Amino acid sequence: MTDSTGRRVVALGGAGAMGRPAVEVLATRRDLAELVIADRDLAAAERLAALVAGTGTASVVPVAVDAADPVGLRDLFRDADLVVNTTGPFFRLGVPVLRAAIDTRTHYADICDDWEPTLDMLALDAEARGAGVTAVIGAGASPGTSNMLAALAVRELESVDDLFTAWPVDVPFVGDDPAEDATADVSAATVHWMQQLSGTIRIWSAGTPAVRPPLEAVTLDYPGLGKGTAYTVGHPEPVTLPATLPVAGDSACVMVVQSATAAYLMALRDDIDRGMLTLEQAAAAIEHPAAGSLVRSALRRFSLRGPGALPAFFALATGSRYGRPCTVGARLIASPRGMARATGIPLALTAGQILDGKVCDRGVHPPDAVLDPDRYFDELAAHCDPPQGGRDDVVAVDRA
Repeated sequence: MTDSTGRRVVALGGAGAMGRPAVEVLATRRDLAELVIADRDLAAAERLAALVAGTGTASVVPVAVDAADPVGLRDLFRDADLVVNTTGPFFRLGVPVLRAAIDTRTHYADICDDWEPTLDMLALDAEARGAGVTAVIGAGASPGTSNMLAALAVRELESVDDLFTAWPVDVPFVGDDPAEDATADVSAATVHWMQQLSGTIRIWSAGTPAVRPPLEAVTLDYPGLGKGTAYTVGHPEPVTLPATLPVAGDSACVMVVQSATAAYLMALRDDIDRGMLTLEQAAAAIEHPAAGSLVRSALRRFSLRGPGALPAFFALATGSRYGRPCTVGARLIASPRGMARATGIPLALTAGQILDGKVCDRGVHPPDAVLDPDRYFDELAAHCDPPQGGRDDVVAVDRA
């Protein structure tokens, strides 16, 4: 990495929904020479560049780029110190973009939320180390903030039996943004979601990797709040957390979702698995529910349990503390508003720890392996809506 007066950062997909908040935060830094907003939509990149120019020291440059063009990516990355990548879906683009960063010896961070490419990107660890590259993958909301919550929960335990992370689908949450929900459209994020709710997913079971169908019910007992049922989804956390935070028992990523919604998602899953719906068609059926799927889900909903007393966004660890059984939960009590900000801002905070030299381990890492969770939540507090004073205003840690 060059000295701070000459640093160049590329925001790939920077004009998109998730990239924009990351660009807005990075643009305010006082130690960048150039911030490149690289996007296939040049007009959107130009509008964002005009908006953020002058908020920091960087020259903000909009550039048109196709993330699927390997030659163009390498040309773009060649003189950069860091790439932040929000292009998706990551099961298509994650590995090629990381390879381009490694080939050009460029540090890297992304918001990858697919477990399959997570495994493939972790397999590039030796190549990244050899190239002197630090890559932090899955540094958004979930994974990302979820990993940091898990790190806070686990550090209170001497040993870990089970470790779960959870994020909200249709339950009240401090980070909800009705305006964002009202304008939602079929996107890479929704296609990704359908991918991770169909076929089989990777979890951690009895201390070893396991392949299971998604949308299995998991009943959890959160300290001080009570029990509820959540449903499994394919995500990177159960792939990465047991490697960083040794888990002797089970680990999965679950959705906190109402039973009627879980039943509808199960109907879409069944149609995808039978070949009756493509991922894109299933994603469209989220915005415009399909009558047939609604009918088939109507009866199933009555056999499913709901979230009960579970919080919306949390990590939950069971194990031992001072030689006795203990359960520790860490839950978000404040957040940036809306999925885009809750995802893009953590990516910018991760980039900040890399740029500041706080993350200097070469290779490919999940967030919990290299980021400082206390700094992470202290910085996240300033970007919450409304802004908070520090970590304890953002996260509640509960014990039983």
